[in-house]
Amino acid sequence: MNGGTEGNCAAAFEGFVRPRVVFGAGSIERIAAVAAETTPRNILVVTDPGIVAAGHVGRVVELLKQGTSARIHVFDGVHENPDSELVAECARFAASVSPDLLIGLGGGSSLDTAKGCNFVLTNGGVMQDYWGYGKADKPMLPLIAVPTTAGTGSETQSYALIADARTHQKMACGDPKAAARAAILDPALTLSMPRAVAARTGLDTVTHAVETAVTRRRNAFSSLFSREAFCLAHESLPRVLEEPADVAARGRMLLASAYAGIAIETSMLGAAHSLANPLTARFNLFHGQAVGMMLPAVVQYNAEDPAAAEIYAGLARAGGLCDDSTSTAAAVQRLIHRLRLLLQRCQMPGSLRDCGIEESDLDALSLEAARQWTAQFNPRPVTAADLRALYAAAL
Repeated sequence: MNGGTEGNCAAAFEGFVRPRVVFGAGSIERIAAVAAETTPRNILVVTDPGIVAAGHVGRVVELLKQGTSARIHVFDGVHENPDSELVAECARFAASVSPDLLIGLGGGSSLDTAKGCNFVLTNGGVMQDYWGYGKADKPMLPLIAVPTTAGTGSETQSYALIADARTHQKMACGDPKAAARAAILDPALTLSMPRAVAARTGLDTVTHAVETAVTRRRNAFSSLFSREAFCLAHESLPRVLEEPADVAARGRMLLASAYAGIAIETSMLGAAHSLANPLTARFNLFHGQAVGMMLPAVVQYNAEDPAAAEIYAGLARAGGLCDDSTSTAAAVQRLIHRLRLLLQRCQMPGSLRDCGIEESDLDALSLEAARQWTAQFNPRPVTAADLRALYAAAL
């Protein structure tokens, strides 16, 4: 099938696949064996209260106690959209127990907090010092990532996405040393997700797949993962919502999330994420909801670029939304229709106005969106005026 990656196969790139991935229902049973490879004395599990309540933390702690001789410590103070203050709190707790292995257990917030803690604990300073890439001079602790949601792809990224507690600006803090040593992808762990969380995180995965496919930094390597992530996610997300006990569908969503995370590492993201971050900061929209609601308008905007349009058409064809005889323009519209249908299946509001956002909010939102780091990778340049028009299209 035509994946829409023509024109990029000859471009130079540096691709890598990390971490080691352990996949399958029941694979959490292997966590002690994976942890024991580093012969840890103190293990810190970074998680949130919901994961504790679901019983996942207790199970992981018991497995680690049975399979290692390490002392196990738990920081369970993670909250949605982690910020620099939360990272500092986690790092202070970590310093008091002197871990030599970190385990991030939960959604993207827990995994990002664990990575953020790793920066500050091992290299000192504050989270703001690591905004950018490759700013950690000292070695970092090994990390095992155990996602319990299928959305952020943080388990396969070397970035921690942390908000500045004062400005609410999202900071992408990356370093090769921050990447997890291993990711344990057990779809059974995602069975505890409420439907609303499965919907939001699923939309995040779909958005990652679609955005990474067209960014200015896309390449032949990232395109493989973007396309496979989209095909898995757009088909499996409705199944997860309709049949929440379908472990196979949940496994496909976990793989889609991990594949999209790999794509993000080399291709980055685009305007949908730049538009979403201010909505999260100012109006407390969940991240997956915000990116999902903005994506159709962004695809329509980017499709004015012929190369991006052909890639979008390739996604539609690869995903079975149309066949190879469908024109590029028609295939792009099939993709946009599918994205809007997924929003409906996820029971998301039909417009930004339904979320309490008014025309008078758009100027401030667009200025903030223009400052977001992902805007620079969008295939079509975006000014504050362009971003305002995209907000207006979703209003």
